[in-house]
Amino acid sequence: MIAEIITIGDEILIGQIVDTNSVFISKALNEIGISVHQITSIQDEKTHILEALEAAKAKADIVLITGGLGPTKDDITKHTLCEYFEDELIRNDEVLVHIEELFKKFATTSPISDMNRMQALVPSKAQVLKNEFGTAPGMWLEKDNTVFISMPGVPYEMRGLMTNHIIPKLQEEFERPFIYHKTILTYGMGESSIAMKIEAWEDSLPSFIKLAYLPNYGKVRLRLTGKGTDKEKIITAVDAYAQQLYPIIGDIIQGIEGKSSIVTQIGEFLKAKKHTLAAAESCTGGRIAAEITKESGVSAFFKGSAVTYALPSKVDLLGVSEDIIKTYSVVSTQVVELMAAGAKKIYKSDYAIATTGNAGPSKGNSDVEVGTVCIGIATPNGIVSQEFNFGQPREKVVNKAVTKAFQMLLEEILKNSN
Repeated sequence: MIAEIITIGDEILIGQIVDTNSVFISKALNEIGISVHQITSIQDEKTHILEALEAAKAKADIVLITGGLGPTKDDITKHTLCEYFEDELIRNDEVLVHIEELFKKFATTSPISDMNRMQALVPSKAQVLKNEFGTAPGMWLEKDNTVFISMPGVPYEMRGLMTNHIIPKLQEEFERPFIYHKTILTYGMGESSIAMKIEAWEDSLPSFIKLAYLPNYGKVRLRLTGKGTDKEKIITAVDAYAQQLYPIIGDIIQGIEGKSSIVTQIGEFLKAKKHTLAAAESCTGGRIAAEITKESGVSAFFKGSAVTYALPSKVDLLGVSEDIIKTYSVVSTQVVELMAAGAKKIYKSDYAIATTGNAGPSKGNSDVEVGTVCIGIATPNGIVSQEFNFGQPREKVVNKAVTKAFQMLLEEILKNSN
């Protein structure tokens, strides 16, 4: 089964909003064995919509459309669908009742208008899919053995329709292959180096298993995808081939995506020992703390973070010696070690992460090369630190620093756990 997603709206094309809808739809379809082969974004313009629909019909079994279903004149999707399907709009009484109920319940200060009631107009050939969270219904149409599904662009409305109606209906209507992904998280080695180490293993993969390299700021995800009709065979084979990677690159594998992120592993080890963690961040500006607090239950081990961005805050809050800064520069292993020790002392934690660096584009308070980052880890047994150069641009430097800091912390935790 092949699907295409069409997003309608100028706000996507001019960068006013990020297209999160396509991400959600793609994941939901993939989970039920439907592969998305193309995502297209187009203007709220009739000719563009008609051309996109016709092009998608030639390539896809299912076309999912989001956007352009509002009550105002700039939303023309329903009228354009009528032209494409040689149809006309008719009033759907169930949709009208639903719209009126929504206004009575949630829009007590804004009386319903005729424009709002026009949301109950749908193409006569469409199967209406109830939108529990909004006034624009979903619509299911078919032409030349291709299914077209139109949904509102409001993310929570689209998600409700996908979850409650569209995915169950697709599962009922179509036979689909089984697709299984397993993504292995690696840290500290580039994709070309990994590819060389696992070349023989990769060449041994059967035709129904594909490998993808997904590099990102100091980490590489290795995604194994199995596809076929025999679910048990696919899962067993993918899991077995994934396991074969551990003897080859086990030293850089840090878990399985969706099951054991590096932060989850750190938390599990710390909680098992009843140890705690703090952070002092300069160039990473709170990103380390943000990554940690994305996870639930981190209050059991994470005590807090100080963003000591300016030089005085390193001195006044963390107790970093001004003489050390003058002697070695604010971007140095000597300073980052004192930052880590200061955070550990302030928060009374067992471990602490610290970062300081020149993320760029200018050098700031240090003459060291732009892209230089120093990371320090304070542990119950001492402090370790390293200096890196993560290049440019600024976002790359910060993200690579965060990734490397977690990698270093996990390594120290494992050393102290033995």
